[in-house]
Amino acid sequence: MRIGNLGGRLVVLADRGAVDVATASGGRFGPDPQAVYSRWAEFTAWAASLDGAGGQPFDPAQLGAPAPRPPQSFGVGLNYSDHVREAGFTVPDRLSVFSKFPSCLAGPVSEVVLPPGGHTDWEVELVAVIGAEACQVDAADAWGHVAGLTVGQDISERITQLGGDAPQFSLGKSFPGFGPTGPWLVTPDEFADPDDLELGCSVNGTEMQKARTRDMIVPVPQLIARLSAIVTLLPGDIIFTGTPAGVGMGRSPQVWLQPGDEVISYVEGIGELRQRCVAT
Repeated sequence: MRIGNLGGRLVVLADRGAVDVATASGGRFGPDPQAVYSRWAEFTAWAASLDGAGGQPFDPAQLGAPAPRPPQSFGVGLNYSDHVREAGFTVPDRLSVFSKFPSCLAGPVSEVVLPPGGHTDWEVELVAVIGAEACQVDAADAWGHVAGLTVGQDISERITQLGGDAPQFSLGKSFPGFGPTGPWLVTPDEFADPDDLELGCSVNGTEMQKARTRDMIVPVPQLIARLSAIVTLLPGDIIFTGTPAGVGMGRSPQVWLQPGDEVISYVEGIGELRQRCVAT
């Protein structure tokens, strides 16, 4: 199943387009895309009865973030070995975790306003959305707590992130528009293997990143187990699961996004994001 946020309303994506959930359910489920995660099991049972051939055509530019107001938003750093090497670090003993504040979230087709004087970088990521509360969950049970997967861009302004005496990962990654996600959420059962998906990113048509999620140091089930050992994960939370090698900061010479650049990001079996960079 695929669900989306179309103009601020919850939809199920069917063969011929989008099915408005509030209308199709006779008001059983409301139009708010974020609210559905607190009733995820009930919702998916209802949605399974929908006729997959229905739906109305829609403009992809009207899609918003599948989980637009998560209670908690996590980012995981240094989760691909090749990215660890290009960043000049060693594989950490424990998770490197920060927050992308929810105010930075955007839909799959958006403009990114580049902070003046900054070094803005790209980081394609698989994003997991929580569908059932998770507290001290074993990795073997973790997929049962995932509503679905979507594509994310962990756009990062490196001067804010890394400058000064104390790194400010969360601030450097949370400028407005720095967290596009989408184009929709895909439930785990739609994938032959949700732990092995190709992901990649291009800038102005040039491939910058390409990898597979099987190369994660800590895969999605273990991420949920480790996070939930400390923090209770709530329905609708999102987890940016880390980026592979190929970011601008890791290149020689380093490359930063410029006004007019187009960033396209994808994850196999989900879809793609398109961001256009603009000056302040």
